[in-house]
Amino acid sequence: MKNKDFKSGAYPDKNSRTIPLTLLFVFLCGFSFYLGGIFCSERNQYFKQDKAPKTRLQQYSAVAPLKINYTEFSECSLDYQDYTPCTDPKRWKKYGKYRLTFMERHCPKITDRKECLVPPPDGYKPPIRWPKSKGQCWYRNVPYDWINNQKSNQHWLRKEGDKFFFPGGGTMFPNGVGAYINLMEDLIPGMKNGTIRTAIDTGCGVASWGGDLLDRGILTVSLAPRDNHEAQVQFALERGIPAILGIISTQRLPFPSNSFDMAHCSRCLIPWTEFDGIYLMEIHRILRPGGFWVLSGPPINYEQRWRGWNTTVKEQKSDYDKLINSLTSTCFKLYNKKDDIAVWQKSVDSSCYDQITSSSYPPKCDDSSDPDSAWYAPLRPCLTIPSQKFKKLGLNSVPKWPNRLHVAPERISMVYNGNPGGFKHDNSKWKARVKYYKSLLPDLGSDKIRNVMDMNTLFGGFATSLIDSPIWVMNVVSSYGPNSLGSIYDRGLIGTYHDWCEPFSTYPRTYDLLHLDGLFTAESHRCEMKYVLLEMDRILRPTGYAIIRESYYFIDAIATIARGMRWDCNKHRTEYNVGKEKLLICQKKLWHANSSGDQ
Repeated sequence: MKNKDFKSGAYPDKNSRTIPLTLLFVFLCGFSFYLGGIFCSERNQYFKQDKAPKTRLQQYSAVAPLKINYTEFSECSLDYQDYTPCTDPKRWKKYGKYRLTFMERHCPKITDRKECLVPPPDGYKPPIRWPKSKGQCWYRNVPYDWINNQKSNQHWLRKEGDKFFFPGGGTMFPNGVGAYINLMEDLIPGMKNGTIRTAIDTGCGVASWGGDLLDRGILTVSLAPRDNHEAQVQFALERGIPAILGIISTQRLPFPSNSFDMAHCSRCLIPWTEFDGIYLMEIHRILRPGGFWVLSGPPINYEQRWRGWNTTVKEQKSDYDKLINSLTSTCFKLYNKKDDIAVWQKSVDSSCYDQITSSSYPPKCDDSSDPDSAWYAPLRPCLTIPSQKFKKLGLNSVPKWPNRLHVAPERISMVYNGNPGGFKHDNSKWKARVKYYKSLLPDLGSDKIRNVMDMNTLFGGFATSLIDSPIWVMNVVSSYGPNSLGSIYDRGLIGTYHDWCEPFSTYPRTYDLLHLDGLFTAESHRCEMKYVLLEMDRILRPTGYAIIRESYYFIDAIATIARGMRWDCNKHRTEYNVGKEKLLICQKKLWHANSSGDQ
């Protein structure tokens, strides 16, 4: 009997296997269908419809919302009123001086993060509204006199009574920034007809160049480090002009390749020809094909200017020759030149790049170098070649402004499932959302809100829906998320990469409104909610707003933390009353520091 049973079990007949195999097949089919449903849900997460079926609502309601204990955050001491955690002068001695590395981002460890509220300066009051703010700001809001004292003869700014005024002067603007840009427009006709829309100003001063260009339909990212020119970026943002803290040193700038239409340096003190021209290679990377690089100051017009530069004409000629050689080797051609301004253009076609050989310098970047990788990515001494995959990256290929805002960019294909249909849906979705936001927050679209940040955008749909309002939007794309920032620049908008587990590269009190859409749902597994919200409080102006669109699971916990930061918040349904999402609209209170700030 045992042997018989053994044989029967070891060698089952054909019929006895049919039922188990059938059951296994049915199970695998069902399981595959289940996984397919999950996969399809995930792959459409950027283009899903806002309205959810009732069965889904029941599913979400089965999970209890996150609850946390209320904590009242203390005030930081007054010496933290201009605290920039990742560019903190108090920590500079820890880092090297080579290529000014100490001025790059060096963020504190999570154990050293501040858990207190950054106070405003004594006498702070809500900023002057745009467009008046472009020419003046309250002295007590940015109480720094270094530029006023050291650059008074150059007319960057001047102090009168309780205000700073910005007359539009600069080292290379003896007749004012308006006259300077008029000359630029003569040299670059594309500045007048919508061909040029996005620009970057390296070493921006108080951002007078970027401010004047706003009136001409050109949107500029003004860039400057935190250095002895006290609070350049803070002055810019107080005026209502886009700006971030940054420096070209050893790391790439936080922008994708082939993005800006124009780059500018007006005696910005960047040593372009040193270190084998590696800084020019970075400008080349971020400029789109056909984009312009504008330089004024040494060694341009050295024949007339050298006497004022504490140098000799021979030394300046040598510097100029080195600059020409560096630009030629990086596929720039001299486009135009007059007086103190010289303009070069990045190669539009591949003919220049085809001539670069393995023995050339700089060499072509190899395939291991992602041209868009720009978050703590080291500068490399190689030339980024524009992708042949995209045929409409060139300055003369993208539509002129404002038409480019509504045309689906080629680079949406870099986002999973990105296509013109999804792009169109994203636009219509945000149009409906922003209309609803305005019904809840009437100040949105008025002159009470100027500096806006979309903390985790996809294609800049929120910014696009506000394009006719007197605002500008810094579109932030997660360094860990879909790489859609190139598409945002192709639309004529501006933005930056960022990781919200770290502080942002700006001064305190520099944004009127922060908007986020599902940020905690996407990043809560990496970033602690408390620190993200404290960072939002640091960069938000007193009386400023936050629009927080989140899963119902997080919304109550966010409101609890916000209350501990002295924010007033109201919870709302979404525009289509989707049960899994809620809106939290908060306003930061204006409070003044007491003398007992203890951190």
